Amino acid sequence: MTAVYASDPNHARGRRVREEESTFRSCFQRDRDRIIHASAFRRLKHKTQVFIEHEGDYYRTRLTHSIEVAQVARTIAGALGLNGELTEAVALAHDLGHTPFGHTGEDALSVLMAPYGGFDHNAQAIRIVTHLERHYADFDGLNLTWETLEGIAKHNGPVVGPVPWALKAYNDQHDLELYTYASAEAQVAAIADDVAYNHHDLHDGLRAELFSTDELAALPILNACFEEVDGTYPGLNYYRRRHEALRRFFGILVEDVIDFAQERLRELEPQSVDDVRGAGRTIIRFSDDVFSDLKVIRSFLFDRMYRAPSVVKMRAQVTQVVEELFPYFMAHPDQLPKQWRKDVQEVSDEIDLARIVSDYISGMTDRFALQEHERLISGG
Repeated sequence: MTAVYASDPNHARGRRVREEESTFRSCFQRDRDRIIHASAFRRLKHKTQVFIEHEGDYYRTRLTHSIEVAQVARTIAGALGLNGELTEAVALAHDLGHTPFGHTGEDALSVLMAPYGGFDHNAQAIRIVTHLERHYADFDGLNLTWETLEGIAKHNGPVVGPVPWALKAYNDQHDLELYTYASAEAQVAAIADDVAYNHHDLHDGLRAELFSTDELAALPILNACFEEVDGTYPGLNYYRRRHEALRRFFGILVEDVIDFAQERLRELEPQSVDDVRGAGRTIIRFSDDVFSDLKVIRSFLFDRMYRAPSVVKMRAQVTQVVEELFPYFMAHPDQLPKQWRKDVQEVSDEIDLARIVSDYISGMTDRFALQEHERLISGG
């Protein structure tokens, strides 16, 4: 049953460029489908989550992460009576703006772009879906609905303080009401992101042998999960044991979000999606107890995984790749691909050029960035 506070595709605020509606797909379903078919979405299969894409076939990439986020988001949305198609669209699009090499690449590009307005991966996602995807005859971007764009822009909450230039450039033309909270569907996509990476980073860290199963079993929430598995399946195979425990951990996180969201929704009693936007706080989130336990787990992952010597070493190497590609293309824009050189011909100053170079580099996959660095710089 659809909740009164769910986003209704029949009352969506529309698209910036008007289009005829589909006879068999809702507007939010069309948004989801366009995101899946976007070039930027395909490139996520070769972009880092934690480990550089070529380090192993097992580890999550931005694409597999986004699919896992969408699966979690659909489950939570269904339990709360929300629109699953809008939820899934935002979930699938939430990482479109990520650079090669994950947050390491973003950190490097943010420093390089500081004199030119900075770089923010959420704002870049908006730039991709409103400008950089150029496949349709009638418009640049994907011409997504207002609700999907709002969700991408502020699924993590209102955009406060200075608005990143890439987001401001679009928002000045199509007001996404950045000062409010997003719909419940977008909030679900945001918390599904947290559920997914808290779960799969533990999987990948074990696979990389950065920590042991015994260390994992000593962490909050996980200790009870392992105890339950050992009590139910004494003597279980090592790999099955840890999978069963992590499966239970995953379920606890999802159930906690649903239970706590239902409690907050009963308190608020929203009668429309705008009541959720105007609530003044995030409605869809972990309970305080689970959030506190997750902080311990995230601290463990930070120390043992994200700052592991092997990961730090690779971070330094790929940071150098970005740091050297950016000034190279600034000095040699003629080395950009043909379709990018056409944009360069229209620039009026160094800021415009830097933003084109940033768009190009941020869109690279891990392997392409490494190949271009080898071809243009280190192998030159």
